[in-house]
Amino acid sequence: MPVSALVRTRNRTDSDHNADFPRHGTAWNRAVRHGGSAVALLCAALLVAGCSQKDDASSIVRTTTNIAGAGVVGLERDTTRACPLPSAPDPSNGKTRTVTHAAGTSEVPADPQRVVVLSTSALDAACAVGLWERVVGAVPIDGPRSQPMYLGYGVLKIPTVGSAAQPDLEQIAALHPDLIIGDIPGGPGGFAALQAIAPTVLADPDSGWQAEFGTLAAGLGRSNAAATALENYHTEARETGKALAASQTQASVIRFTAEQDQVQGSNSFAGQILADVGVQRPTAQRGTSFDVTEQDLIKVEGDIIYVIFAGESGEEHGKKVLRSAAWKDLGGASDKRVFAVEDTVWHGDGLTAARALLADLHGSLNGFVTD
Repeated sequence: MPVSALVRTRNRTDSDHNADFPRHGTAWNRAVRHGGSAVALLCAALLVAGCSQKDDASSIVRTTTNIAGAGVVGLERDTTRACPLPSAPDPSNGKTRTVTHAAGTSEVPADPQRVVVLSTSALDAACAVGLWERVVGAVPIDGPRSQPMYLGYGVLKIPTVGSAAQPDLEQIAALHPDLIIGDIPGGPGGFAALQAIAPTVLADPDSGWQAEFGTLAAGLGRSNAAATALENYHTEARETGKALAASQTQASVIRFTAEQDQVQGSNSFAGQILADVGVQRPTAQRGTSFDVTEQDLIKVEGDIIYVIFAGESGEEHGKKVLRSAAWKDLGGASDKRVFAVEDTVWHGDGLTAARALLADLHGSLNGFVTD
């Protein structure tokens, strides 16, 4: 890989870091408090229209903030414009429209005003078409924050309604929604119970994130806005690939849970975004996702290795692996090209997460970690 003289660094105070990055209570947050200066790893304000700063493919980005030797990506993520302004509703001949979805058909408001979301993908979709401020209730995610921080701080004020596995029907009804959107829930009553409260549109999470986004956007009355947003995303992904010479890099991605080390393959969210950008994958990772053990970590080898920690327990387990002799024998590790990325972004499910992942690539694909 060519090396240019351009090295970007930014010196900031601890208080500045804490203002910009979520306080997760993990080593990610401890890295912010104790890591000293951090690098501008992200292109600020990545929108559907694209990134305002163009990076030369040979630019090298350094980071000195790390977790077990992995450079932390996303410390300076700009979420102030993660959700665009409200988009216009689709043309309609009346006050309602019929939407076909994973659970059947529903007659939904042409321009809903009070929305309850039952999945992160639904909240992401509401954000992507500019309607997050109409969300009056949402199921929370696991962890210290109720919602993913890549969506911005405003979503933290949304009241919670049970859990993704079991939404609280009484809490939902008390919010008087005119629309409910999400994945098919596992709680009592299912679709029929939700439909009795308000018109409901449910997407199939196994249909792929783009199809899921299309279904949720249709429920919100924003199919046209969603189609435009997806088209712009694909343009941005192609431009990102060209700017970073993505086809010259083989990127490995592994996700750590408390007990599992899983390579993220072509069927994973991260794998699909990398493919859209044109990033190559190591030969062992060109199929679907699979588990690895310390004995076959060679399958994690790559020009660059992205690591995802699923919560605090996943982080603790992952740090043990990253400190092992087998891991340190990997070329990506010895070349200091291992980067820790956010679980809610790289293991996400939505257009807004996809945009955030593109920003992460801008700040890391041609990077390396310094001690």
